[in-house]
Amino acid sequence: MKQSTIQYKLVMAGTGLFLCFFLVIHLLGNLQLLLSPAEAKEQFNWYSHLLAGNMGIKIISWVLLISIIAHAVYALILALKTKKANGTKYAYDKRADVSPWTSRNMGLLGTVILVFLVIHLKDFWYVSDFTTMTLDKQGYKDMYSVVVLTFHEWWYVLIYEVSFIAVGFHLLHGFFSAARTLGLYHPKYVKLVRYTGWVYTAFITGGFMLIPIVVYFNN
Repeated sequence: MKQSTIQYKLVMAGTGLFLCFFLVIHLLGNLQLLLSPAEAKEQFNWYSHLLAGNMGIKIISWVLLISIIAHAVYALILALKTKKANGTKYAYDKRADVSPWTSRNMGLLGTVILVFLVIHLKDFWYVSDFTTMTLDKQGYKDMYSVVVLTFHEWWYVLIYEVSFIAVGFHLLHGFFSAARTLGLYHPKYVKLVRYTGWVYTAFITGGFMLIPIVVYFNN
């Protein structure tokens, strides 16, 4: 069991780090939405068209989807294995005294993120690839208008913000967990790993949470 658990954790670490890299690229592309409305529309629609027409990007998108599924499935398997291994329930559980809230609630955080991903993919990926969309003056699919209309719904912005708070907690714990699994959480580098994890998490969550708020009030 120990060997299989290590293998599962390696898969979790590998897929998690790939998803971390993807989030950086995704955020850098979405930051174009912070430009003035006219410029943002032109830039974002061009960017979306570039991604949609690039075979390499399509392959990466399928790898991404597989990574998300693998990450979720292996997380569930690990949770079940851990629960089975623990077996006995103690009358007085002191885990809350020695482990952070995030590590004890990764399942809850992961569920929130998974539900958000389904909604997010339906509202953007599905609309872009499987529906007929209006075109902008350049002849590109007008994804910018779809984003603006979506982010003008206060309830969607609220769901988005709450979901990225969950993403932030998930990223922070996952980053440190992956570092331990890959043997990078050495006392010699622990401060660097912690600093990198916090900076990365703040950049990703802060950037994604800023975008819908700016779009909601400025468009």
